Amino acid sequence: MSVALALRRAAVSSSATRALAARSARLPPSRAASTSTEEEVDPQLDDYPQLPFVSRQHLSPYGWQDPLMRRNFGDTLHEEEEVLSMWGPDIPPVPPSTAATHFLIAVSAFVGFGFLVRYGLLQDPPAVRREYPYGGLVTELGGLDENKARVGSVDEE
Repeated sequence: MSVALALRRAAVSSSATRALAARSARLPPSRAASTSTEEEVDPQLDDYPQLPFVSRQHLSPYGWQDPLMRRNFGDTLHEEEEVLSMWGPDIPPVPPSTAATHFLIAVSAFVGFGFLVRYGLLQDPPAVRREYPYGGLVTELGGLDENKARVGSVDEE
């Protein structure tokens, strides 16, 4: 019985790896364009398998022994599992360049609406603002230094 269970788990594990590989072939490359297209062998991994760089968030939630983590028992973990797991950073549903464009359009719409309200819809004041002679009564009020706000001082007791 344990041999049949082990064979079934190996078949499920290999089918999951094939599903990951097929999924990675359909997805746009997640690494920078400056890197080479062929997978470089990491000398520190030695005999550890080179698994595709695909987030578990792209996989279907059905058909797994652990649907929350989208894994089967005995699956080999990716070397960067902390980034590719379900608890890793979320995969953006919109490309970052499109999101930045939409954000700039929204900000410019808000700023444009603000300018429209400020300069297009608001009326001028109904009266002329008062103007004082002699430079706004600077000398009559004691000069510019005297008109500044007083700085509160704390007396130590």
